[in-house]
Parts: sequence; C-alpha cells; structure tokens
Amino acid sequence: MSAAVLHARQVVGGNPVTAMAFGLFLLLALAALLGPALVPFDPVAAAGPALQAPSARHWFGTDAVGRDVFSRVVAATRLDLGMAFAAVGIVFVLGTLTGAAAGFFGGWVDRVVGRLADTVMAFPLFVLAMGIVAALGNTVMNIVIATAVVNFPLYVRIARTEAGTRREAGWVEAARLSGSSGPRILLTEILPNLLPIMMVQASLSLGYAILNCAGLSFIGLGVRPPTPEWGIMVAEGASYIVSGEWWIALFPGLALMLAVFTFNLLGDGLRDIVDPRKRR
Repeated sequence: MSAAVLHARQVVGGNPVTAMAFGLFLLLALAALLGPALVPFDPVAAAGPALQAPSARHWFGTDAVGRDVFSRVVAATRLDLGMAFAAVGIVFVLGTLTGAAAGFFGGWVDRVVGRLADTVMAFPLFVLAMGIVAALGNTVMNIVIATAVVNFPLYVRIARTEAGTRREAGWVEAARLSGSSGPRILLTEILPNLLPIMMVQASLSLGYAILNCAGLSFIGLGVRPPTPEWGIMVAEGASYIVSGEWWIALFPGLALMLAVFTFNLLGDGLRDIVDPRKRR
C-alpha cells in the first residue's frame, strides 16, 4: 500500500469529523445515483392527500398538491448535485488552465486573464448569476454556466498564485535546460503540482455551487416546477410555514444544508490529506 493511501487512511481514521464527511458524501452519492429508482412514490405525481403531516406512510409529509416530500427530496439530490458537479468541473478545468498559464507565462497572458477575472469580480456574484440566467434562459445548462462563471475568478487567482511561485523552481529550470518548451513544462510539470490544491478548492466550491443553483431556483430563475429541486421546494413551502405546514420547506432545506455542510467538511479533510506537513 502506498504512503499516500496510508496517510489518507490515517487522516480519515484519526479525525471523526473527516470520517463523518466522507460518510455523508457516500450517502449523498448513493441518493443521487440510486435514489430516484428507489423512492416509494413518483416525485412529480400526487401520492396522497394534500398537506398531510409526516406519518408512517409519508415520512416527510405531502405538499400542496399531495406529492410525497420524501420522494421529492431524494429525487432532487441527483439534479442538485449534478448541476453543482458540472459547474465545478467546468470552472476547475478552465480556471486552473488559464490561471496557471497566467502565473507561469506572465506578461500579456497574465494581464488578459487578470482583467477577465477582475471584470467578473466587479459584480456581486449572485446578481451576476441572476443576470446570466435571465439573459440566456432558465435551463439547467444555463444555470451550470452561470455558476461556473461566478466561480471563475477564485480558481484563476489560486492557480495563478501557485504557478507563479513554482515557475522558478529548480525542477522547472531543469526541464527548461533539457529543452522542454513553455507549454510542455506547464502541462507536465506545473499543472500536476497544482492539482491537489485545486481539488481541495473544488470540494469547497461544491457547497457554494449547490447554494447558488438552489438560490436561483428559489427566486424563480432556476429549473421549472414540477421538477424536484431543493430550492424550488423550499420556495414552494415557504408560504405554508405561517399556516403550520412546516414540513414542506423544512426537509428540502435540511437536505440543502446537509449537502453544503458535507462538502465544506470534505474540503477540510482533503486539505489535511494533501498537506505534506501533516505526513509522518
């Protein structure tokens, strides 16, 4: 067994919070992959009386049209996690590549990438996401694009800084002396050294991406009803809290909170795993 695997096992085994985060992540992944096929009721069809409180038949109760809230919460996991992973995947690739190129090459590349990131940062990020979705249309793909755009400056800045500190390293100079071109050094020497740091950032960004997608749906700019999605469900249930039907908004809100909490803890755990100072 490699030293890296042993270190990861020590970190997870020695920190109950990290172990819990990985366990929660596994639970969310199973809900996303298998949940829609295993839920007891059709998440978009009425399954009983409207506004029924949680019971043995309907664990999370029913909503205003009689749909089973538990089935909808579980089915929504696939869509919410899918949008978040797609958005973070896009910005991970584009932000890491452009940021690393800016930090490694400097000059006009650094100026262009830096101005692009500064332009995005000049806007309140959620307002910018709202504007992008409002302009392009509230489809799943446009929500993913908007979420990727507002995360772009963060990835650029981290990759740019890390690449800038490594471009004068001895192993980079050795690659130059061996005849490797700048792009080849960037792809084969710089980027592999940035990946652990960027993967930690990706895990931390997943929580924000889920919140951003759910927030757009909450204000009516996300996916359209009756699609099961946590933000839509919280928005639909908010008006019923005053009249006592608290379960409609509570359970999707708890699922959203649990997902964000899980990815934040997961990012902390990954940081400990990739930190060389914590290796024995």
